[in-house]
Amino acid sequence: MKHSLLLVALLGFSACSAAEAKQQTPPPPSNVTVVCPTGSCTQATEVQKVEVINPVELSKPTAVQNTDNVLAKNSTIRVGVVGQGVAPMNTASPAQAYALAKRAAVADAYRLIAEKVKGVRIDGEDLIKNMMVKRSTVRTSVKAMVRNANIVETTFKDGLCEVEMEINLSYADFAQ
Repeated sequence: MKHSLLLVALLGFSACSAAEAKQQTPPPPSNVTVVCPTGSCTQATEVQKVEVINPVELSKPTAVQNTDNVLAKNSTIRVGVVGQGVAPMNTASPAQAYALAKRAAVADAYRLIAEKVKGVRIDGEDLIKNMMVKRSTVRTSVKAMVRNANIVETTFKDGLCEVEMEINLSYADFAQ
């Protein structure tokens, strides 16, 4: 986000100096995407979305720091998570509250396992007007199939249910 604000500030400054010097504003660098709703934006205050991508950082190979979490041939990794669920206020009985909180905790635990195994997709968007952030939105999503996860322990106290879940992953599960 700081890159977005910096870019908008630079675009606003260059638009102001260009207007004073009666020159055309230079186009943004090739690694910057600027979205204008009308297609004819002349000032930085009209820009709705600025996305900065540094191709140098994306192409750098990343070294694995901790080899304990790398799934090697003929090995298994145990992934453990704790999912949490809250009982709704308008339940008919304590048993219903427990069942609903446990179901929410199990769903949360599945999501956490999927995030650890497959990763999380993060999409963000900033709306900037008059050099100020008007709206900042971040969306996260995960898409995975989780099988053979086991519930290790379930605790329920004061309307909060915690489910400890684990899954064993082997190299054969991912080899194709």
